[in-house]
Amino acid sequence: MPKQSIRFGIDIDGTVTCPTSLLPHINEAFSCNLVLDDIKEYDLTAAFPVDRNAFYKWFKEAEPKIYETSPIQQHAKQVLDKWKKQHEVYFISARGENVWDVTVDWFKKEEVLYDHLILTGSHDKISAAKEHKIELFLEDKHDNAVTLHEELNIPVLLFNTPYNQEPIPDGVHRVNNWKEAEHWVDRFIITNAFPIK
Repeated sequence: MPKQSIRFGIDIDGTVTCPTSLLPHINEAFSCNLVLDDIKEYDLTAAFPVDRNAFYKWFKEAEPKIYETSPIQQHAKQVLDKWKKQHEVYFISARGENVWDVTVDWFKKEEVLYDHLILTGSHDKISAAKEHKIELFLEDKHDNAVTLHEELNIPVLLFNTPYNQEPIPDGVHRVNNWKEAEHWVDRFIITNAFPIK
């Protein structure tokens, strides 16, 4: 009997790309030496002394270069290739339309396939996930993960980082890497515990 298809919603930054992607750019621009363990909050400006407005002005200018050079997480392509053969893969990112071309080029360069790419321009991914009937979400931002689970009643895999250590509800599951995410999905499909419509 063939396995059922899942419609995945997957964040890009810090989930498909390495959560350290921004740090070399920040360290160079602001003459600091941040490592991932220094980032205890999603708001990067909490990690070092910088004027918030100056940081966001710099980020908007640096954004295309940051995304263009972001390394992909280990095993992400391998797992995504496997899922794409059997399931539907929707990348839903808070990136804005201003970096659409850079984002598409990055996926081509990394040879990562997908069914749909949605850039919401904000961290609110609920409406996009609802519209596309997402059944499982992968995310690195704590409040996004919790809200997606609670609003849509779907499981969410939260990629474990120093900046998302707040408590999580039962429907949000921490994974440390893409192999763990793959194992989690395989186990839930095999045991029929996955709530596929």
